[in-house]
Amino acid sequence: MKKDFLSILDIEGYELENIVVDAVHLKRLKSAGTAHEFLKGRNLGMIFEKASTRTRVSFEAGMTDLGGHALFLNPADLQLGRGEEIRDTARALARYVDAMMIRAYSHAHVEEFARYARVPVVNGLSDHQHPCQVLADIMTLSERFGDLHGLKLAWVGDGNNVCNSWILSTALTGMEIAVASPPRYRPKDEIVDQALAAGG
Repeated sequence: MKKDFLSILDIEGYELENIVVDAVHLKRLKSAGTAHEFLKGRNLGMIFEKASTRTRVSFEAGMTDLGGHALFLNPADLQLGRGEEIRDTARALARYVDAMMIRAYSHAHVEEFARYARVPVVNGLSDHQHPCQVLADIMTLSERFGDLHGLKLAWVGDGNNVCNSWILSTALTGMEIAVASPPRYRPKDEIVDQALAAGG
């Protein structure tokens, strides 16, 4: 059964721990110069509605390091850029790739890709969440502090997509977060409610 990663809450706490442990292990293998082609023969389709240096390079380098291949797909170069429906593009691309990563302006676009693609879809960024960024940040904090349970995090700035994912991540990590935002830019109540309902 396919599993999408559109929100940090699409994984369980133990899965997050396993991902971080595996990622740290792979990082050490790379540092030691040890080949690890765990994704040999696998293809990742990457759709970038919104350009990014770090997201593109990290996904492409990661796939290459793991022996796989990343296909950069600009919507302007696809039928999607000529008015094709997302559902049709998702179905067509899923026939050629093993997974898709979408970096979109709208979270609804990411959800629609996931609804119609028969392969796993990863949210590389949307206006609502940025789970991959927070996953990478959690790995960094784990390397620095070890167990994250009870760690206190301060967020100063607008309640944007990264902030939303951080708030939701507290349900998985046992961390505490304090957000300081101007009144007009506070995180939405629904995000806080979702985190609390999930145990954050």
